[in-house]
Amino acid sequence: MATRRTSPASTLTLAPAESLSHPRVQRALRSTKRLIACYVALSVGTLAAVVVLRDHHDIVTGAVWVRASIVVAASLLMASFAARTARGHSRSYLRLRLSSAAMAVAIAVIVALPGTFPAWLKVEQAACGVLLLGVVLAVNGKQMRSAFAGPAL
Repeated sequence: MATRRTSPASTLTLAPAESLSHPRVQRALRSTKRLIACYVALSVGTLAAVVVLRDHHDIVTGAVWVRASIVVAASLLMASFAARTARGHSRSYLRLRLSSAAMAVAIAVIVALPGTFPAWLKVEQAACGVLLLGVVLAVNGKQMRSAFAGPAL
């Protein structure tokens, strides 16, 4: 006998429209999207610089290639999470909260560890960390948490 499964789309949890329309929530969402857009631009710019400087093996190592690629992918995922969060998707809000905090911690570790990456990449990562710290603060604010509070979180 076949059992019926529900698709993930049918279990989608949306934040109430009235809570999303609150001015503080709207301001936090705008700030989040702007900060993430800057994060994406900085990440893509860094990867472009890595490509341009690829023949300078003293400043572009294998680890730099890997890190720059991972950061671009993570920034694009966060942009997707932010866009879906702005449309009220609770799961994307949770993903945005978790990924922004995790990436901020990872960046802090990378910047703090001696000798792992060239100084120029650590400066770029510190700038990314500042942007992500802004995201962490915005998405974890009381108003945003209230807007997305529910059984899914």
